Amino acid sequence: MRSSNYPLIVPREGKRVRLFTRNGFDWSDRYPLITEAALRIRNTSFVIDGEAVLLGVDGISDFDGLHSRNHNDEVQFYAFDMLVTDGDDIRKLPLTMRKANLARLLARRDHAAGVHL
Repeated sequence: MRSSNYPLIVPREGKRVRLFTRNGFDWSDRYPLITEAALRIRNTSFVIDGEAVLLGVDGISDFDGLHSRNHNDEVQFYAFDMLVTDGDDIRKLPLTMRKANLARLLARRDHAAGVHL
């Protein structure tokens, strides 16, 4: 069974956001909604782990649509872990603490379109 999403790492440092695939490709320009949403997050230094997802009209992820690249401007990011915050590597913290940090980071919904928990 193939994954229906693309895993991404989203680092932000100041006004620069990048979207990296697991193979190290930079897809920052490919998914503008994610890049713009990450720039609207108030914290300016973080690394988030998650997946790029294209939802179909039924609300279910649509891998074929994602893979086709015809809907890149609609692709959203579902975050599930925070690896770095304010320049501090927090990967050694328990997952529950990292998820709490991630929830706080995303608590302000001024960036709601594009990035989700």
